Amino acid sequence: MLEQRTRHIHVTDDFWGRYIDIVKEKVIPYQWAALHDGIEGAAPSHAIENLKIAAGEAEGEFHGFVFQDSDVAKWIEAAAYTLAERPDPELEQRCDELIALISRAQQPDGYLNTHYTIKAPTKRWTNLRDNHELYVAGHLIEAAVAYYETTGKQALLDVVCKFADLIDQVFGPEPGKLRGYDGHQEIELALLKLYRVKGDRRYLRLAQFFIEERGKEPHFFDDEAKKRGEDGTFWYSGRYEYSQSHLPVRQQQEATGHAVRAVYMYTAMADLANETDDEQLAKVCRTLWDNVTNQQMYITGGIGSAEFGEAFTFAYDLPNDLAYTETCASIGLVFWAKNMLELEADSRYGDVMERALYNGTISGIQLDGTKFFYVNPLEVWPQAAKHRHDLKHVKTERQPWFGCACCPPNIARLLASIGQYIYTTKNQTGFIHLYIGNESTLTIGSGEVGLKMKSSFPWKGEVGLEVNPDTSRPFTLAFRIPSWANDYQLTVNGHFVDVEVRNGYAYVERTWQKGDHISIQFPLETKVIYAHPEVRANAGKIALQRGPIVFCAEEADNGNNLQSVAIRCQENIDASFANDRLNGVIVLEGKGVRTVTANANGSLYLTKEALQTEEVTLQFIPYYAWANRGEGEMAVWLRHI
Repeated sequence: MLEQRTRHIHVTDDFWGRYIDIVKEKVIPYQWAALHDGIEGAAPSHAIENLKIAAGEAEGEFHGFVFQDSDVAKWIEAAAYTLAERPDPELEQRCDELIALISRAQQPDGYLNTHYTIKAPTKRWTNLRDNHELYVAGHLIEAAVAYYETTGKQALLDVVCKFADLIDQVFGPEPGKLRGYDGHQEIELALLKLYRVKGDRRYLRLAQFFIEERGKEPHFFDDEAKKRGEDGTFWYSGRYEYSQSHLPVRQQQEATGHAVRAVYMYTAMADLANETDDEQLAKVCRTLWDNVTNQQMYITGGIGSAEFGEAFTFAYDLPNDLAYTETCASIGLVFWAKNMLELEADSRYGDVMERALYNGTISGIQLDGTKFFYVNPLEVWPQAAKHRHDLKHVKTERQPWFGCACCPPNIARLLASIGQYIYTTKNQTGFIHLYIGNESTLTIGSGEVGLKMKSSFPWKGEVGLEVNPDTSRPFTLAFRIPSWANDYQLTVNGHFVDVEVRNGYAYVERTWQKGDHISIQFPLETKVIYAHPEVRANAGKIALQRGPIVFCAEEADNGNNLQSVAIRCQENIDASFANDRLNGVIVLEGKGVRTVTANANGSLYLTKEALQTEEVTLQFIPYYAWANRGEGEMAVWLRHI
């Protein structure tokens, strides 16, 4: 099933439009400078210099991680999506010049990887477990597809097709080929994108091979380790759970190991299941989805709770202060959710996609676009982060760059492509998953439909959608009812209409005319959220959520020692919009108490008589905006009374 999913979507949303502007005006130029080692005080990248050396245009040694080329690829992808939203001839020319450099760095047989070209030209494909060759190739493919689809230029597409053809010659089930796969999944989802653009089934079959071969015995990573003269030992205690290669994918039922690798693989699996109508594989995806989102996901849409291995651990192990929750992992969760929605329209996927987008992804970028979080904890005590070894991964302020810089360009490409997550279409139905202002043209059924959406999300729950089909004809529009919405009102041209609700979507089937207008009202209420009783870290605590936004308490508003306060969650919690705070946000305010000592006489352990409480007013800001006012404590979950 080769399905073209091209949609023309222009984001006009106030909330997300600001992020797109920041990506264009701040993030892309900033990251361009970082890739050229031009940010004072930031970790050097050397990525562009590596390409010049590989192309024979400079001298020197390879510098950086084995996957350093992927930062360049993600920059191009972010630039491509930005050009689609905000055309810029100068940026396009810069991309073209970079693509020309990449082309010159490509080897005659199609191989493209600066680490191996410069440092180990005779050791290609000898350590797939550790060295990310196919991961890097995947990101180059994704960049090429994005640039081709947004600009129509195929120079980079030609480069990656030549590379993909080489990979197809090296890997596969046929005699003489490597029956292996990469330690870090990425090539699988990229090849499926390339297949949809080129229509060449070799790319589909190769993606399927990489997915199906994973985890089979005898284990490929054991075999290649022996060929390298190694004994096969591995630093991660879970061994091949780290790369989700401990079992064939169809036998996997729980998310394990490195969280980013996992969700990239699950994204590809969902896409493959959809492309091949593979119901068994789709069932595996649903099982894994339920495990991740119902047992191993933070309220912010963060996943991967452990620093060791950047990994999933086990059900309900969700510590707040130790949380790793890599920005890339939340981004990967969005990718997976989108492909699950392509597979089947079920609001549980859209709900998680929305949760991750408004919370666990954009928390990874400073409001001005110039600093980034790799790790996104739900509780921070700066003094502990500076002194405790088990908190060494926690940064109390966003960083200008990272030696391992996967997250900054990843968040840039997500934000620039946010329009791609609003809709999907299938047969005669257009599905609206996210309420983000946009002007779009979708193919629904036999023709094109123009849509103009205005949205007041996330601060208000008002949505308007103007429908302009090419001709008056019947089709269906299905609107996701968010899980946080206790009620909703939907009208067409000012009149209530009959809707059928299935799997969390309100289906409106009618003969649509140009200028038809849908209005939806979702009441936004502040909700007190309790964790599952088995989440030990949150026993006796609550969190606050309003619409899709999760809130947190910050020292800047509430003073220090946040662990000493408790909110009166049965009393009114007021919500007001603060134009002058954090680029304009809703601020929640509620009554609480702070525990203090009286007549403690310096004692560390006290009886009840030595403690007393004082009334306080507590303020909460959106979690994504924390750490934009200097260093300080932060907590999503607080004690309650």
